[in-house]
Amino acid sequence: MPELSRRGRMLVLAICCMSLLIVSLDNTIVNVALPSIRRDLHAPTSGLQWIIDAYTLVLASLLILAGATGDRIGRRRTFQTGLVVFTLGSLLCSLAPSLGWLVAARMVQAVGGSMLNPVAMSIITNTFTDPKERARAIGVWGAVFGISMALGPVVGGTLVAALAWRSIFWINIPVGVAALVLTARFVPESRAEHVRRVDPVGQVLVLTVLASLTYAIIEGPNAGWSSTEILGFFGLAAVALAGLLGYEARRAEPLLDLRFFRSAPFSGATVIAVCGFGALGGFLFLNTLYLQEVRGLSALHAGLYTLPMAATVVVFAPLSGRLVGRRGPRLPLLIAGVAIVASILPFTRLSPHTPVGWLFVTYLGFGLGFGTVNAPITNTAVSGMPRSQAGVAAAVASTSRQVGQSLGVAVIGSAVSAGLHGSVSARFAQASHVGWWIVAGCGIAVLALGALTTGPWAMRTADEAAARIAAADAGGQPAPVGVR
Repeated sequence: MPELSRRGRMLVLAICCMSLLIVSLDNTIVNVALPSIRRDLHAPTSGLQWIIDAYTLVLASLLILAGATGDRIGRRRTFQTGLVVFTLGSLLCSLAPSLGWLVAARMVQAVGGSMLNPVAMSIITNTFTDPKERARAIGVWGAVFGISMALGPVVGGTLVAALAWRSIFWINIPVGVAALVLTARFVPESRAEHVRRVDPVGQVLVLTVLASLTYAIIEGPNAGWSSTEILGFFGLAAVALAGLLGYEARRAEPLLDLRFFRSAPFSGATVIAVCGFGALGGFLFLNTLYLQEVRGLSALHAGLYTLPMAATVVVFAPLSGRLVGRRGPRLPLLIAGVAIVASILPFTRLSPHTPVGWLFVTYLGFGLGFGTVNAPITNTAVSGMPRSQAGVAAAVASTSRQVGQSLGVAVIGSAVSAGLHGSVSARFAQASHVGWWIVAGCGIAVLALGALTTGPWAMRTADEAAARIAAADAGGQPAPVGVR
């Protein structure tokens, strides 16, 4: 790819951030509309979970494939295709006549979204060749990601109050069209020097693991955890996972390159992403239902209640990116873990009459934790990896985020649903306590893994893994796991 001027690189970064904005915003903007969708489409709690998880599940399943496809056929071409599909899916969501159609349209959105984030990160990594400049660009990327996730409830509440829930999908259409036009004009085409082979078996196994596990968790409370159906899906997920690990370890060019996980920082970032975004998914799901179903707030007021969280993320997400660039990921991860745990503990005693001041304080604390956690995840995922693997490495990190959010909504939503009997508004606050404890547990995991995977030993494993991958790729074929 030809070297761009500084202005050209900034334009590329801005275009990539536009795509990130609509994909990430769509992860959270829908939450505040869930009560309105429940009433309009007569959706049960499990149906609300599927509105969120149909999007994140498909997104998670296809991100690695999309990253590898961009490296193979061209990142700009893949990126443009994703913009078209995502914009079309947004239009279909706004027209959905029933819950089933809405879930299907969310899946179409996710197919397009899977072609945007990992490919955009690969474009950024290959555009910004100077390590310090790349770290700052990734910091901006992480800040936009955090800001868009936090602003979702505020923007969604405003749109639902003014124009009804379907309007939350309209906002994607002009942004998607503008990004498509700008991409064609300003983003140069690029490909990986080494073209990876397609891995359809690995792709099917990844989809099977995530879909069967999510289905079992969401439908478990309704069908019964010991029912043949639920046990069968858990078993299918276990078999598919075992098959995936065994099959990918023997491939020369796997969909999921297990060599990356020899790096303790990379493995740690992957699990931290699952835990951090599991906490976010559970937080937004529970908080939205609590504010609207228990406290009786409108969608607009519920969104405004989360302004302290959004404002804190806006402030601390870019600061975290700068801190990572100057001092590395350790301190931001420790701050994030402590802030998430400290902010969630008061929610474990939530009641219909919890003082509003306490809610705002906890929102500030959670915003600090989430705003700080994202930049070190992104930076660790791509730093030290060969540039030819940038798309796949970024896709693994993005996949971890989506898997975390899917599992957060599925696990926490199902845990709370199991304690609900009768009216949601009457019992939700008490039943939600177990869900808030799970969110706090995710924060503890972020803290522990942040401390464990950012020390000198972890850094040595990262250097060794990167050297081994680079040496194998320089030989013409990536070495299967276990080959040194």
